Amino acid sequence: MPASTSNGLLPVGSSLSFAGLEQPLQILRALGGGTQGQVYAVASGTEELALKWYLPSCIARDPRLRQRLQQSIRLGPPNGDFLWPMALLEPSEQSRPLIRAQEPGFGYLMPLRPAGYQGAHLHAGGRLEISLQNVLRACFFLADAFHELHLKGLCYKDISLGNLFLRSSDGSILICDNDNVEVDGQSTGASAGSVLGTPGFMAPEVLLGASKPSASSDQFSLAVLLFRLLTRHDPFRGRMELSIRCLDEPARRRLYGEDALFIFDPADPRNRPDPEEHPAALLTWPIYPAALQGLFVQCFGAGLREPPLRPLTGQWKQVLSRCLDQRHTCMHCGEELFHDGPCWSCGQTNPPPLQLQLPHGRVAASAGNQLHRHHFDPHLGETLQQPIASLVSHPSDASILGLRNLSHSSWHGQLRNGQPITVEPGKTCNIAALQQLNTEAGPITTLRG
Repeated sequence: MPASTSNGLLPVGSSLSFAGLEQPLQILRALGGGTQGQVYAVASGTEELALKWYLPSCIARDPRLRQRLQQSIRLGPPNGDFLWPMALLEPSEQSRPLIRAQEPGFGYLMPLRPAGYQGAHLHAGGRLEISLQNVLRACFFLADAFHELHLKGLCYKDISLGNLFLRSSDGSILICDNDNVEVDGQSTGASAGSVLGTPGFMAPEVLLGASKPSASSDQFSLAVLLFRLLTRHDPFRGRMELSIRCLDEPARRRLYGEDALFIFDPADPRNRPDPEEHPAALLTWPIYPAALQGLFVQCFGAGLREPPLRPLTGQWKQVLSRCLDQRHTCMHCGEELFHDGPCWSCGQTNPPPLQLQLPHGRVAASAGNQLHRHHFDPHLGETLQQPIASLVSHPSDASILGLRNLSHSSWHGQLRNGQPITVEPGKTCNIAALQQLNTEAGPITTLRG
């Protein structure tokens, strides 16, 4: 909710100076506010940034806040998907009287969210147009971002829909509210911060007070967020929820902690989605391959009570990238598919798609799919950045599919009729006529069923 310019902590339209900054910041507009503080768009010269300024009550109840921010600023962002703190700001003597609080407090600078990113809650509520491919890409980027964060020895503590922005055009993500990030294992004792997580996303051991947030509880919260993005439904709200009259704190403890039961638990059907109350879950779950479903079953089954059994971020990356590799479209209705068999939408059967055989995996020949370096080298981790090739439809005939060279080197190969072919950087060859291509990363061979 936008913060009012009349009762905001900072005076919109004014310039404020801060200790350590060479030039003042112009407070451009209020962006939003919550229980922690208020966020403003600010200008530093010609550059626009975001400034979060804390309420005195937030600072009082979270004595480690300043230390966490300083620590995060020193460590730097895990990757570019985080709107990470850049500088801790305290007002100069001249600016202190302009801040509308008994104690002026402090805040931090971070990058300003670019245009085109929208709150993930819009997608979860069915109010954002985004392809299944780009939902899966967003899920991959999420797993990758938290993989990098955990490699730094950090935990996020509050993974939820409210802290995520999506770009529907390509599935890119941005993660906000990084002031809750803590060194893993440091959130102990009475000095721990006030944030434990968001109801519905917290791991059972955190919800029930048995453990503090950690990288292990992050793994659980990440799985809940991935499930919510892929199915637009809660993994624990099935028929058992319908017997709850009021979803108060004791009811939440039962539903998400004491009696938690995954709605698609293969051994216990008591909490299956109700066809009338939970249609989204029943529609979307069958869309995804068994390998992806299996990670959710593992996390919300054995991993529910045994944190070491929860899937790791690297496992999510691997399975999500393979789902993307096998994405193709129904020839009858155009819906996106991720495995062979009848179309989940129209029920019609499709022939198996043409496959591109690579040294380390296969990619379905379908417009929008991409080839990456991890397809050629098993020692490289999965990534969706800087593809070396993409599959594209002919601009005047969508039934003609081409492979576009996105690398900086020419490719040489052979057509099915035996003729040689060269594909220059930026150029495209017809997949239907192709037999094999040799690239600087390795060979590409077409496989026909």
